[in-house]
Amino acid sequence: MPLSLPKLYPITDARITGLSHAEQVERLAAGGATFIQLREKIASPRDFYQSAVEAMKVARRLGVQIIINDRVDIAIAVAADGAHLGQDDLPPERVRALLGDSRIIGYSTHNLKQALEADFAPVDYIAVGPVFQTSTKEKPDPVVGLATLGEIKRRISKPLVAIGGITLDRAQEVVRAGADSLAIISDLYRAGDIAERASEFLNLL
Repeated sequence: MPLSLPKLYPITDARITGLSHAEQVERLAAGGATFIQLREKIASPRDFYQSAVEAMKVARRLGVQIIINDRVDIAIAVAADGAHLGQDDLPPERVRALLGDSRIIGYSTHNLKQALEADFAPVDYIAVGPVFQTSTKEKPDPVVGLATLGEIKRRISKPLVAIGGITLDRAQEVVRAGADSLAIISDLYRAGDIAERASEFLNLL
């Protein structure tokens, strides 16, 4: 059965927010988010594991699904709902063997070729980006743009998650271009009230 993604796919960022992953999950869920990725690029694996444990407690209490970015070992250790892979992470085939068929696997792609290849991989959704210029990656890939996003959507069969520089005022045009779900980082956290901002995205979408 194909994965049904919510329109809003928040990704946590402790550096931007100054909050723990658990606190971010709590506030995002208060705004209506039901599917959240924990992303940690700075903390040690041990510290990320402990943060993920606490975030999972909050998520289970609130009925939120949690995806762990990059760290398949941590996804397994905390019994997360799935893992999100980058191009340099473990191959999707190996991750599927580790996680089994019931858990969710997402896969980042940055151009049409990668997206088409991902469509044949054992993943549940394909992320494409950056759609626009982004400030949350130190060495971002070239901007994909809305036209390429639309072409990718027409040529793949799996749900498409758009990521990279997406703001509230550009959200609708990204959906019109073909995105099934929008992965948001900065614009959720720099507006002030996280719950209110999440709610604004969901109301708009």
